[in-house]
Parts: sequence; structure tokens; C-alpha cells
Amino acid sequence: MPPALEVNRLSYSYPDGKRALDEVTLAVEAGERVAILGPNGAGKTTLAMHLNGLFRANTGSITIGGLHLDEKTLPEIRRRVGLVFQDANDQLFMPTVRDDVGFGPANLGLAGHDLDERVSEAMGAVGVSALAGRAPHHLSGGEKRKVAIATVLAMEPEILVLDEPSAGLDPANRRELIDLLEGIDITQIVVTHDLPLALDLCPRAVIMDGGRVVAEGATTELLADSRLLAGHRLEMPY
Repeated sequence: MPPALEVNRLSYSYPDGKRALDEVTLAVEAGERVAILGPNGAGKTTLAMHLNGLFRANTGSITIGGLHLDEKTLPEIRRRVGLVFQDANDQLFMPTVRDDVGFGPANLGLAGHDLDERVSEAMGAVGVSALAGRAPHHLSGGEKRKVAIATVLAMEPEILVLDEPSAGLDPANRRELIDLLEGIDITQIVVTHDLPLALDLCPRAVIMDGGRVVAEGATTELLADSRLLAGHRLEMPY
């Protein structure tokens, strides 16, 4: 069985010439939860944007479950890889929560009872069923984050990619988020500055700096290496 994700020597430069990714190579097995860590400007979010084809690399390749990412496979890759943006407001734009969660599946052609069932399952998985008729812009930050995750889960992805999922959350909502993600049984890639969250949630971690993978291994071991962390402008809060 092929890995859930294979990134092979991926490189990308922005139009201004800044090299954001420099021959990044990474493999993630099905069912793993892997944290992508690193300082600002390390290339973490740029990598996340490549995983479902929002950005297209200059060189290198991405394979999802054995399917190579190219123009022909892009729609299927985007179904397989669900990306949750750092700002939930970027994903919530419909009049109600139910409409937002159903938007993606409806665009795939799901309708009627099948669509209702898919939406109900996704909302139930993140505990927002009671918010179905609410306007997303009236929700709290924690509620918006859960609904954003539900919009992605409704597409039944094979991989969930989360960009800074704990950003802006208070401690109670942050703990709820960790518990929620632990209960979602699909491959997860968590891009985060929140090292304690990575420690709680992800058995394996990758550290990026300067657009390159500089270390990877067990999260407990990487985050116990104070010299490694200091060398890449990372620090545990305790």
C-alpha cells in the first residue's frame, strides 16, 4: 500500500524570486498525525498550499495515495486532501452553517437525502449540529474553527491538512480542538507554531527552516532537544 502522502524534492519560488521551498522530501503513512513545525518564513504554509494543488511547484512531485498530482488529477487530489485555513473566515461564506458544510458535496453533485446525510455526519463529527441554522459570521472563534473542519470533512478526504489550527483560540477551545482532532480517524498534517499542541496531538514531527526539512522524528525527542529548537528559532513555553 503506498503512503498517504509522498513529497519528493519539491521546490517553489514566489514571483519576486524568494525561494520558499527547497527540495522538500517527506512521506506520511495512512493514519499518521504529523506536525510540521518551524519559525516564521520556514515554508510551512507554502508546503500546505501545495498539498492540494493551490500552489504548483517549480520542480519536484507530490503523490497522494499513489496518485501523482498534475493537471489531470487535480480535481481528485483536491477531493482527497482537505485543507483547513488558518483563518476560518476564509472558508465560511454561506448564509448558514448547514449551507457552508454542504457547499462542497453539493458541487460534487450530491443532492437530496444523500447530501443531508453527509452534512449531518460532518457536523456531528465536530459537535456543531446545534449550530446548523446559525450564520457563520455570528459564531465564536472556536465554533468557526469546528465548522471550517466540518466543511472539509463533508468532502470525505483521505488527508486533513490544518494550518495553525489553534491560532486565536482560548485554552478551553484549544483543548476541545485537540480532543476533536484526536477523534478524527484519518491522516492529519498539522502545520503549527504551537509546540505543546504538536506534542499532545502528533506522534511524529518535521521541522522546517529556510524552505528545507532540517529534522524529523518522534515529536517527544525533537521537542526535548533544546539545542535543535534554539537553532531554528523554536522554544517550548515551559
